[in-house]
Amino acid sequence: MLSRSRYVLYKSRDKWTQRQNERAQLLFGLYPDIKKAYSLTQQLRGIYNNHNNKHIAMTKLAHWYRNVEESGFKNFNILLNTITVNYQSILNYFDNRSTNASAESFNAKVKAFRSQFRGVRKVDFFFFRLSNLFG
Repeated sequence: MLSRSRYVLYKSRDKWTQRQNERAQLLFGLYPDIKKAYSLTQQLRGIYNNHNNKHIAMTKLAHWYRNVEESGFKNFNILLNTITVNYQSILNYFDNRSTNASAESFNAKVKAFRSQFRGVRKVDFFFFRLSNLFG
């Protein structure tokens, strides 16, 4: 039951098929902790998908944080620590809904390019080739 239901837990409730909905009801009936954890993850997803105002998102995130602490799930502690450390950066997302994904992608391309040649001897030539390929 658990192995077949893992894909149900990756989706939001409104994207479930009728069969997945039935499976989720059985799963949540047998394992109420899974239902609680699923609810917490969907709340966090809802904060990012439904709120454009930074102040509303900040309040909702604080309520979610408190709910996670009250739930007692130790698996969420890594996420709570990440949110605590990067709180202002996370809230900046709600200003214009942009992320640093493009910078991370470019960084991965530079690392792949550098590893392809197994190191760099002439830094100037490396930057020249890099600017020609990705500039």
